[in-house]
Amino acid sequence: MYQAIRNVIGAISACLLTAAASAQDTGANENTTAAAPAVTAEVTLTPSAGERRFLDAREAIRTGDRATLERLAGEIDGHPLDGYVRYWLLFNKLARPEKPQTNELVEFLVSEAGSLLAERLRADWLRRLAKDGDWALLLQLYPNLQEPDAELRCFAWQARMNRGEAAAVAGEISRQWQTLTHIPPPCDPILRHAIAQGVVTNEDIWRRFRGQIDTRQPERARATLAWVDAASIAAFDQMLKKPVRYLDRLPANFATARGARELALAAIIRMARADIPAAHKRLLQIAPRLSESERAHAWAVLALHAAQSQMPEAPAWFRAAGNAPLNMEQRAWRVRASLRAEDWPAVLDAINRMPPEEHQITTWSYWRGRALAATGKHAEAQIEFARIANDPGFYGILASEELGRPLWPLPPTPTPAAHNGGQEAENDMGLQRALALFRLDLRIEGVREWNWALRGRNESFRIAAARLALKHQLYDRAINSAELANPTGAYELRFLTPYRDLIEPNARGKGLDLSWVYGVMRQESRFIVPARSSSGAQGLMQIMPATGKWLARKIGLDYHPDLLTNPDTNVHLGTHYMRIMLDELNNHPVLASAGYNAGPGRARRWRDTRPLEGAIYAETIPFDETRDYVKKVMANTVIYAALLEGRPQSLKARLGTIAPRG
Repeated sequence: MYQAIRNVIGAISACLLTAAASAQDTGANENTTAAAPAVTAEVTLTPSAGERRFLDAREAIRTGDRATLERLAGEIDGHPLDGYVRYWLLFNKLARPEKPQTNELVEFLVSEAGSLLAERLRADWLRRLAKDGDWALLLQLYPNLQEPDAELRCFAWQARMNRGEAAAVAGEISRQWQTLTHIPPPCDPILRHAIAQGVVTNEDIWRRFRGQIDTRQPERARATLAWVDAASIAAFDQMLKKPVRYLDRLPANFATARGARELALAAIIRMARADIPAAHKRLLQIAPRLSESERAHAWAVLALHAAQSQMPEAPAWFRAAGNAPLNMEQRAWRVRASLRAEDWPAVLDAINRMPPEEHQITTWSYWRGRALAATGKHAEAQIEFARIANDPGFYGILASEELGRPLWPLPPTPTPAAHNGGQEAENDMGLQRALALFRLDLRIEGVREWNWALRGRNESFRIAAARLALKHQLYDRAINSAELANPTGAYELRFLTPYRDLIEPNARGKGLDLSWVYGVMRQESRFIVPARSSSGAQGLMQIMPATGKWLARKIGLDYHPDLLTNPDTNVHLGTHYMRIMLDELNNHPVLASAGYNAGPGRARRWRDTRPLEGAIYAETIPFDETRDYVKKVMANTVIYAALLEGRPQSLKARLGTIAPRG
């Protein structure tokens, strides 16, 4: 009987649930931490009956109140959020000891096909099937899951192994080995099988161990070490706790065992994260007892940390690494180290050594073009610039300038396309759910629903969604929807200027470029008034409470933490801080942008001992977040200037030259 039900489920899954499988990923996993407020059920308006039902069901699932969920599910009347009430009831049933009713789950997946809720329920059901060991049904449902996480991928591999596909699964593990940085417990038996079959070799495991050591979570390397040298676990724990002491106590014959050599390398790598010169000294001491490849690996790691610390030794240490296999981060910093030295032949060589898919990235295409031009290969440089000149980002704008194309005029948004998709967007259930969640101040949930609703949709629908968001003053959704619709156009939707009557007087009164203020604010909060970052920064200009308190005292304002959520006060304090950054950092917007994000002390330290091109300074900022931030703020600024001033703009001129330290 149960097998017959499973057969029916398979047929239904194949025939009726294909809509979800055909959707394309348009950023449903977008990182909204910096732009979204803390989740709260606080309601600013009196909720409707449907909204109250949703909130009551939300509380019931939190407390495990099965009776209330059953009652509320019986009261649904077509409100956009009623799908959540049904979903939570089914989620509760999946968590119970007794087997859930298959037909209820299938009915929900069919009625909600293509929705975020269907994706979530399918994932929940798959976890229950794995717990029950129902591998056959799991394999029928899994293909329709659009965004499986690592655990669910492992369950699917486990199911296939139980179906007799062990060899195929082992091959897939081998191909994905280096990308499986975090392996959940369900994958352990699969990985052990792949190792036992020899498709993952000891050398593969040691490479993985090395990569995990040089991270913020080196303890993950412990499990990897256990696969290849379990006897060294105790020594690993000692090394990780006190790498200097571990090296001090190395026995004279440590080089006779692979595990001991790897732990010595690991100790040097951990030292390099805190004290590069000390790690360099230790490497020189033990280098004669290491193999050539082991020495090359150590030099590559030291070179990476030296480059990130902007040490002049970095290029030489990368050369010492020879042809050691580098990871993506090391390859990028080999280029940046040569940029910092303005060694253009070395820049060109480092980019040419990258895999083709990497040196096609806009960043490296631009610098390859610059290196080609600097080494006299002007025709090739023009080809490289032309390839990325239509990209609207930082390097696309700079490449256009190299070709003599100013940033003006900006193409208009195709209005007819927006009208064609307007009614469809208004009626879309996913967008309606998102709007309902935003009304309840549940921004994170609303963003997830909104992004999911845009998956696989055409430009017309996405432009209409952007206009719908703008209508409801959801400025971040308007910007993101327009970027998905047309990343090289739709400028008046992608670069909105809300709150201008508030922002412009503050900018003018403090002698700030209005375009730069908008460029910073767009990057900081996407104009979300209650925005709150994971670090505690708040409001339109993302001001930390401590900074807000200091600024308030400086300008004679009575401070209270709630002031940061007030747009007037937030903008007043934020623009004042921007003015301070400019005054402290040579009146240079690149340095001031870096200082606004990472602090003025770091922005100063990142300068060189000689004048440095602004674009090189930005690209060699050691912090990934700040490097990306500065480039986006400066690109935002020049686009806003073109829109606000209605004339050609030069990003290269705004980047200018960074004066030397001191």
